[in-house]
Amino acid sequence: MYPIKYKKIYLAVAIASAFAAPAMAQSSVQVTGLVDNYVGSMKYSGDNGRSSVVNSGGMTTSWFGFKGTEDLGGGLKAKFNLTSFFRADTGASGRFNGNETFFSRDANVGLVGSFGAISLGRDLAPNFLPSILFNPYGDSFQLSPLILHMDVPWFNASGWTNSVAGDTGWSNEIIYTTPDIGGLKANFHYQFGEVAGKTGKNNAGANLLYFNGPLALTAYYQKVQVNNPLEQSQNNVQPATNIPFASGMKAARQTSWFVGGSYDFTVAKLFATYNQSSHDIDLKDRTVQLGTSIPLGQGSILASWANTKRDGTVVGMDLKRNTASFGYDYNLSKRTDVYAVYMYDKITQQTTGNSVALGIRHRF
Repeated sequence: MYPIKYKKIYLAVAIASAFAAPAMAQSSVQVTGLVDNYVGSMKYSGDNGRSSVVNSGGMTTSWFGFKGTEDLGGGLKAKFNLTSFFRADTGASGRFNGNETFFSRDANVGLVGSFGAISLGRDLAPNFLPSILFNPYGDSFQLSPLILHMDVPWFNASGWTNSVAGDTGWSNEIIYTTPDIGGLKANFHYQFGEVAGKTGKNNAGANLLYFNGPLALTAYYQKVQVNNPLEQSQNNVQPATNIPFASGMKAARQTSWFVGGSYDFTVAKLFATYNQSSHDIDLKDRTVQLGTSIPLGQGSILASWANTKRDGTVVGMDLKRNTASFGYDYNLSKRTDVYAVYMYDKITQQTTGNSVALGIRHRF
């Protein structure tokens, strides 16, 4: 038999646990992420030579972090995301060397309910979901022809720059997401420039996503003045495109729009997209992408081709870039897959690139 004072303590603990259990059941916090490494022989158009590598992020940029929700009652939930990119080949943080913040993938909090959803903080840009959901290589910044053309800044001899400015994630952002209406959902994005006296310097845009059985459609429109991979402060808001072209001119503003669609015939899923970007200087990009995903065994054959035409007095002669990838992605389980990809890459007046990558990706 326990003394009376201990019985009271045990009773108090039991009562507290009884009240705490339902509260804890209404909340969840998840540690989540993805690790992706590949071994390859890489040569992009414009490279002086071939590189043998073990690199991170062949099919998806490696990341980890925390996600959580709390049920507030009445159909209302609070949610948060804190996720960070890293390079699994070296253990370095971020997607690249530079002024990228630690939680550069997600750093936001918001509410979800019958009205839709609101998010505040660092979150997706309007261009991201339409581009990755409508090409067979998803968000591969190494091997997807569409993503290479749209989002990857170039640092080799070609001088080629990404056609879509502002990054795939925006800081200081508010997003409103509509409820799903018959398979149609819209996201409205606004990024504040946060510079006194320069209230007109901001990013704004929207996208549409429609899914109905085998058919899917998408579109986005955005106006960009702030470049997000670089550090921002009250005295340092970077221009949309910070890299000078051959003429020495720089673009401070960009308008970009995109349409895409896919159809799943079961034996093969087909993708098609068109993207156009224009600037406050004489420079325009037009990108067409076609692709397919064909189920085979426990995986899929993946094929995609992207063509970008760049013209304007800024670059002088018209330029073209053609990139094609062909590969196979094999599912070892629901969370782990292995892949093999061959990629061809060619820019006007630059050396031809040919790359081969063999990798493994694990989700947790």
